Amino acid sequence: MGSRHHARERALQILFQYDIHGKPGLWLDVFWKENEATDEVRAFAERLVSGVLEQKHELDAVIGKYATNWKISRMPIVDRNILRAGAYELLWMDDVPAKVTVNEAIELAKSFGDDDASKFVNGILDQILNKELTLAAKRAEAGAVKREA
Repeated sequence: MGSRHHARERALQILFQYDIHGKPGLWLDVFWKENEATDEVRAFAERLVSGVLEQKHELDAVIGKYATNWKISRMPIVDRNILRAGAYELLWMDDVPAKVTVNEAIELAKSFGDDDASKFVNGILDQILNKELTLAAKRAEAGAVKREA
């Protein structure tokens, strides 16, 4: 597995702990001592975690839009954090190919979630990819047209 895959695993573990313990404190230092990582892995994991935490409310709103009959607070902690990280990569990280993001999220769901988690994650991220990114592109295009006019 590549370094970004390991970074995503570490990010998921940190986000899981954040959901349980709240603000990072001593537990985050202990996590990195117990889960050694290369500088590259740690940097990508921390970038992903900080982005998810900064955009958490917006991410939850987007995920909630496509998670039919599911409140974000009622989702298993693992699933919601895989979705948050995946949605963050899709919507804010231009340097990561969308297909890679979705496939990595599915693999994380298979490894850490229950039997149906990968289908659930795939369905929601696929909708975000196809609907939200299309809307974002249309908004950007409309914005460019308005500026030119």
